[in-house]
Amino acid sequence: MSSYFPLYFVSSSQKAHLNQLMDSRWSWRIALASFLVFTISFPSCSADKAPQYSFVKPATVAPLVSYFDYIVVGGGTAGCSLAATLSNGATVLLLERGGVPYGNKNVEDIGSFANNLANISPNSPSQGFVSEDGVLNARARVLGGGSAINAGFYTRAPRDFVTRVGWDYALVNQSYEWVERKVAFEPPMLQFQTAVKDGLLQAGIQPYNGFTFDHIRGTKFGGTIFDRNGRRHTAADLLEYADPRRATVYLYAVAQKILFSNREQGKPRAYGVIFKDSAGIFHKALLRPGANNEIILSAGALGSPQLLMLSGIGPAAELSLHGIDLVLDQPQVGQGMADNPMNILFVPSPVGVETSLIQAVGITEFDSFIEAASGSNNIRAFMQNLPSAVEMLTSQASQSSDGPKVITTQGDLERAIEYMHSLLNGTVHGGVLLEKVAGPKSSGYLHLATLDPNDNPSVRFNYFQDPEDLEKCVMGMKTILQVIESEPFQQFRVPGMSVQSLINIVVNFPLNLRPRHFDTALSLEQFCIDTVLTIWHYHGGCQVNKVVDRDYKVLGTLSLRVIDGSTFYDSPGTNPQATVMMLGRYMGQRILTERR
Repeated sequence: MSSYFPLYFVSSSQKAHLNQLMDSRWSWRIALASFLVFTISFPSCSADKAPQYSFVKPATVAPLVSYFDYIVVGGGTAGCSLAATLSNGATVLLLERGGVPYGNKNVEDIGSFANNLANISPNSPSQGFVSEDGVLNARARVLGGGSAINAGFYTRAPRDFVTRVGWDYALVNQSYEWVERKVAFEPPMLQFQTAVKDGLLQAGIQPYNGFTFDHIRGTKFGGTIFDRNGRRHTAADLLEYADPRRATVYLYAVAQKILFSNREQGKPRAYGVIFKDSAGIFHKALLRPGANNEIILSAGALGSPQLLMLSGIGPAAELSLHGIDLVLDQPQVGQGMADNPMNILFVPSPVGVETSLIQAVGITEFDSFIEAASGSNNIRAFMQNLPSAVEMLTSQASQSSDGPKVITTQGDLERAIEYMHSLLNGTVHGGVLLEKVAGPKSSGYLHLATLDPNDNPSVRFNYFQDPEDLEKCVMGMKTILQVIESEPFQQFRVPGMSVQSLINIVVNFPLNLRPRHFDTALSLEQFCIDTVLTIWHYHGGCQVNKVVDRDYKVLGTLSLRVIDGSTFYDSPGTNPQATVMMLGRYMGQRILTERR
């Protein structure tokens, strides 16, 4: 099958360049997407001393059988805070399929953000995948989870979100503060981000709320998990709170399935987890006797529903198709998968700009969030530093029956780079303005692709299926155009480069595997649909009142919970990581209270 897209809208002078771009491969797409979304060229940063944990070990040293009060599967944004909290009142095992973030420059250094995402080698902290929608995404594979591979923005959930999900507001605030003492910082707010802030205010995104972790309508500066030295602080830092006498963390430990005993009160009881170490040896982690002891999945929106299905809890028909023994017919597992759609404009600048990730944010009345990033980079050098392992995903993308095949050559990449340089008149200074649709209302599903828990499941998010999401995107893009044309932003505009030219830059680059149409560059509705990207905020798959109850216990089972973003119906605030870290602490405290 060919990989050619339908006609892009371009000027006649651009057609020759455009025809050379039709077959760009997966590596080019993910690299350029990362570059355009977060153009960065940070200097090397001196890192603070990383935490040293005596209880963090490779799974190869684990006994073949071990016993704990709690077994947490997934050492990500929720799992680390949850395990640290539980260890202060019980013995806890935390299973993480990746390694540590410490000592990995791509993870720790703010200047390596894009390289970190582009690295999809087998041991990379970032495991790339292509959704059935044809949009590139990434799933964390490292202690600290998504907080080790994201852009670092830190913001609390809005108050109405906390009310809607029924959390105790006082305990929520205490839990946020517990997280913030380790990982949250105030970013520097320099010229480009200040111009974005002023442009948002001029565009009517009022009032100005200054620097705050709170999610408030208007324009603000938010927090970051990068300190002033540019060093990332991930959820793994929250393990500093753990009791080393009662906490155990096994790395490169891939959970294979949850074990269930005979039914009690008509329900299967979870009693253990089988996991495999990096040498291929299988181990059993079992719960100690006790009614309060539990297995808790914190493997994320992809991992938690995937492991439930691999363990026999999910839609009966799908499990039968894969030859999985049914433990519980639960058709809602894997349903409600959503990802906040993001669309961008790259704005080349005639002057140098500071290096920044997300800082200034416009929280609009129509539920679109406007953000920005800036920096300077040499695209050619960036491309030359991409690992050859990105070719591994080329075949993955080409095997999808729902997307185009991907065929390209090094020459295509060179021509694409040349085309970008010609568009930008030789300059590579600039920034990116982006909008994220809140919610969203559109959702899809997740299915098993293979029986290997190392493999990503197949997922469809159905971007813009709900017309309200599309309407919000259009209003968000109109706001971005207002910011770009505002007086405070003019110092960062290339003279003579029209807004239409900025739109054409995005349209003319295959940042995803979705087709372009004749009116992609003329219609903001079509632009949103055709150029949609992820902002890595996917959620759903184990939602409250469908798969778990309001205490996150898996319906129809005993001794099994899911505590992570897979339980959400919508993504909290402009970035969910603060709330997911908070949730681990919040539920850990509640569970210990029940235990006492």
